Amino acid sequence: MSRHKQKSSPSRNLRLADQIQKDLAIIIQREIDMSRAGLITLSGIELTTDYAHAKVYFTVLGAEAELAQALLNEKAGWFHSQLYKLLHIHTVPTLHFFHDPRLKHGIAMSALIDQANLPGQYAGLPDEPDDKP
Repeated sequence: MSRHKQKSSPSRNLRLADQIQKDLAIIIQREIDMSRAGLITLSGIELTTDYAHAKVYFTVLGAEAELAQALLNEKAGWFHSQLYKLLHIHTVPTLHFFHDPRLKHGIAMSALIDQANLPGQYAGLPDEPDDKP
């Protein structure tokens, strides 16, 4: 009798990642002290196809990202046990936390756009080239 590997459905993977993100956000909000780790927001979760590991991406305001990441990875086992109680699945993934730099990058890009749109930035240049000779 041979074992057949079942490929996980992409939609199931997305639904499970979404549910883990929702439940984990509630657990983190309830259990992590904001004065120590800042305001942590989960920005996404990537699950492996066998659901054994999850990369949890987060942003943080009011604290250093490295400190928040260290704290989250330190408590990853406890978060795993809490998720095991909430989720009714066979395999609850091992959590690995990573700081998501996209928010910081987006703020920097927005500041550059605002700076470029300031009036008087290009005061000496005409608005439109003269087409008349």
